Amino acid sequence: MFSRLREDLASVRERDPAARSTFEVLTCYPGVHALIFHRIAHGAWRRGFYWLGRFISHISRFLTGIEIHPGAAIGRRVFIDHGMGTVIGETAEIGDDCTIYQAVTLGGTSLYRGAKRHPTLGRGVVVGAGAKVLGGFTVGDGAKIGSNAVVVKPVPAGATAVGNPARLIDPERDAAREQKAEQMGFSAYGVTRDMDDPVSKALHGLLDHSVETDRRLQAILARLEAAGIKLDDTCASSDEFDASRLSKMVD
Repeated sequence: MFSRLREDLASVRERDPAARSTFEVLTCYPGVHALIFHRIAHGAWRRGFYWLGRFISHISRFLTGIEIHPGAAIGRRVFIDHGMGTVIGETAEIGDDCTIYQAVTLGGTSLYRGAKRHPTLGRGVVVGAGAKVLGGFTVGDGAKIGSNAVVVKPVPAGATAVGNPARLIDPERDAAREQKAEQMGFSAYGVTRDMDDPVSKALHGLLDHSVETDRRLQAILARLEAAGIKLDDTCASSDEFDASRLSKMVD
């Protein structure tokens, strides 16, 4: 248990630039405290002391603001940063070296007891603040869940999911972002500065196409008028298309 605690403290100092000392992490980080309580509660749960496990997890929730069901399986060097409002369900499984931020929910959508209702996170997964991962599917190794995303389907290893419902970022562009993230050392909150929502990118593409279509129509009308072809009022008049205003609405 103490070896795992030392690993937890070291991983926090590695991933959180605000951590100034190991003593500060041990005494002031609720995510570390929640994991300590969970290991005790999980041990009681596995030995059949279900009420005791739930009671310990309840005390942990009261003290840390992080709710972890004693039946959840959590790997080594997991970092729950801030953690307030985070909820981890009974059948959830969290792999080694995962990072989970505040207000994350690893929840279930099934009401059947004994079934795998909650998600499985692979190794090195980053779940951004406010994200909801709902269902008994797997999020692959090294995947990233953007802040406030709502994930209801499996996420492949190394992919990035953003939005509600969550969609996967273009793998080619994501690979380029991953190279930049590696240069920085760590991608906090599962996002990078230049990441775009797929829906926003699609809307920008439609806006660009509309602008180009409008430009071509104006050129055709000008050529017709120059050729002496008289146009009626319907063709001659056109509404002003403010692409920049619409573009700002989807940024």
